[in-house]
Amino acid sequence: MSKRDVYTVQVAGLTRHLPLFEVAPGVRIAIFNMLGDTYVAKAAAAALAEQLRGVEADVLLTAEAKSMPLVYEMSALMGLPYVVLRKSYKSYMGDALHAETVSITTGKKQTLYLDEKDFPRLHGKRAIIIDDVISTGSTLEGMREIARKAEGTVAQVAAVFTEGEQDWSGIIALGNLPVFIDEES
Repeated sequence: MSKRDVYTVQVAGLTRHLPLFEVAPGVRIAIFNMLGDTYVAKAAAAALAEQLRGVEADVLLTAEAKSMPLVYEMSALMGLPYVVLRKSYKSYMGDALHAETVSITTGKKQTLYLDEKDFPRLHGKRAIIIDDVISTGSTLEGMREIARKAEGTVAQVAAVFTEGEQDWSGIIALGNLPVFIDEES
């Protein structure tokens, strides 16, 4: 295996070395993946739950997959149920609500689905949107759209990291990841 450049971060007091991957010609991002990292998931969940303590909400909302251990732990800490928006439709999901997004890591359109059985958990409820990394905001907007379609409201948005230089002032986050632009590009 070749040696990959990394970007070192602090996540709720824990040090992690994030590998850099090219997502477009001359554009690299640090990949934060908490799947399998119990310590980071628990520490980040505790830190975000503390920052969200005063937010009135009924449910936590996230998209599958990398933020799932985070939202699970936050649910336990905050005493709130959670809903996971799926990225593929299954027949057992019934009359699912959906919204399209574009992922920075795949560069392709994706669709988020709210399972019919989860509709009552979001309908008329105040949701806190939880994500691992908010980069372009496309997935965030898809989650907001589904909350609107379910006639719910978004009480707050929280993530472990935001990414890039956009105005993320309305987001509760533990840190910000830079986008690396190669000089030659």
